[in-house]
Amino acid sequence: MARAKKRNRKFLGSRSHGKGNAKNRRGKGNKGGWGRAGMHKHRFTYITAYEPDFFGVHGFSPVRRKRMRTINLWEIEQLARKGKLEVREGKPYFEFDGKVLGCGSISTPVCIKALAFSSGAKAKIEKAGGSAEAPPATSAGKREGSAQQPS
Repeated sequence: MARAKKRNRKFLGSRSHGKGNAKNRRGKGNKGGWGRAGMHKHRFTYITAYEPDFFGVHGFSPVRRKRMRTINLWEIEQLARKGKLEVREGKPYFEFDGKVLGCGSISTPVCIKALAFSSGAKAKIEKAGGSAEAPPATSAGKREGSAQQPS
């Protein structure tokens, strides 16, 4: 809403225009520092109201980090018992785009195809009479052009 008349009209004749003692608001000594000074001290209420994410570590995530989905053996066992897996060649077949972990036990012989298996998971699957298929391992650690060139 627009102001009806200029605010300073009501302060005419007053010594400090509603700013307390005449010494207040005089010079840089009452500024409280330069820039972001005092954001965790005397200006902390500003941070809590307008910039709550100002403090803390936010940073960058590593460029080459790969987040792989995971599933545990007991979850695959439950799917097999409920009959929710496709049957191929007389065995339940499960395909997963991630890594199979060895938590839990498996008694149903399931043919599992996934990107990776933990050593415990692979052993338990084969002990139950199933099979664990993973794509051949690639040399991801070696990058092209990383060899030192002769000078």
